[in-house]
Amino acid sequence: MPRHQEKRQLPYTARQMYDLVADVAAYPKFLPWTAAARIRSRTPFDEGEVMEADLVISFKVFRERFGSRVTLWPEKLCIDTEYIDGPFKHMRAHWQFRDLDTGGCEVDFQVDFEFRNAILRRLIGVVFNEAMQRIVGAFERRAAELHGPGAARSGG
Repeated sequence: MPRHQEKRQLPYTARQMYDLVADVAAYPKFLPWTAAARIRSRTPFDEGEVMEADLVISFKVFRERFGSRVTLWPEKLCIDTEYIDGPFKHMRAHWQFRDLDTGGCEVDFQVDFEFRNAILRRLIGVVFNEAMQRIVGAFERRAAELHGPGAARSGG
């Protein structure tokens, strides 16, 4: 089953990166192969929030919807995602954000999953590392659009 782990140092705050990744509804605006996103529910708890969301992934001739449970831990600056339903046998992802003493932040991303469909399994196996790098790169570009030099500044 494909697994990927990546750490990046970025010139943004851990909070900025956390907020970007936590904004699942915005994924279709910038994330490769993400055709649609819908938030099913949001349930607050003492330390954060559990969000159930559907994403529609479109890749070549395949178009699949999957549901996931996203646990947001705003004080710990981490996000855990687990599979609910759709084309996977299993899927888990973890994001951790940490401010660096030298400025910017470190983003630690881990994911492992397996598709039920053998054709999709073989297809993603060929392009998996490139796909994961494109996804992480898309978050990085989105951060630059929102928070980099020349980005529109909001009052906060």
